[in-house]
Amino acid sequence: MRYITIFILSTLSIQLSYSQINELGVFIGGSNFIGDVGSTSYISPNQLAIGGIYKWNKSPRHSYRISLTYTDLKGDDAKSDDPRRLQRDYSFTNQIIEFSGGLELTFFDFNLHSGHKVATPYLYSGISVANIEDTYFLNGTQTSQNSSSWAFGIPMVLGFKSNFLGNIIVGIEVGARYTFSDNIDGSYPKDETLQPNRFGNQNNNDWYTFTGITLTYTFGENPCYCPN
Repeated sequence: MRYITIFILSTLSIQLSYSQINELGVFIGGSNFIGDVGSTSYISPNQLAIGGIYKWNKSPRHSYRISLTYTDLKGDDAKSDDPRRLQRDYSFTNQIIEFSGGLELTFFDFNLHSGHKVATPYLYSGISVANIEDTYFLNGTQTSQNSSSWAFGIPMVLGFKSNFLGNIIVGIEVGARYTFSDNIDGSYPKDETLQPNRFGNQNNNDWYTFTGITLTYTFGENPCYCPN
């Protein structure tokens, strides 16, 4: 019995070692900020966002995914519908580079070796971390603190993808990032000496979104869940 168990486990290990297929590609779209400065619209891209993306498809229903995305987040009170923000008339920019990793789940089987065109909605979540410049507002003007910090967050992405271009997978997605920072826009500098310069709702952290398309190329061994 022991030898049978060892044989079964060894066979499964061999199968699992070939049970992945890789995707490597790019994300192209736009970003927008949701916080104490600028528009209060949830999905309103106003800056270019570009990045790279890699997926390891573990099964037809889930993939491990990592990405690196660059954007220049921007907020402008003049674009807001809030009369108080219009009167205040602040604006900011903050260049960020975000790394994200997590799990992508498809609503339907996404078998890339079925020989058919397949498509499915999907959800993605995990953890993200973005490098941001530390700033504050002095006399209504964004001012640098000459330092940077890390804004950790939780990505929440909804998308739709298809292999109608063969080995090129095309996806359309909208993803919000809830961050554990309240100073992407310079409204809550951590330095206690700058406490008088804090403003806005200090009980809500900052959000930002990426909206765009993904183009990934598939390569690797046929996964074990596919027919020969």
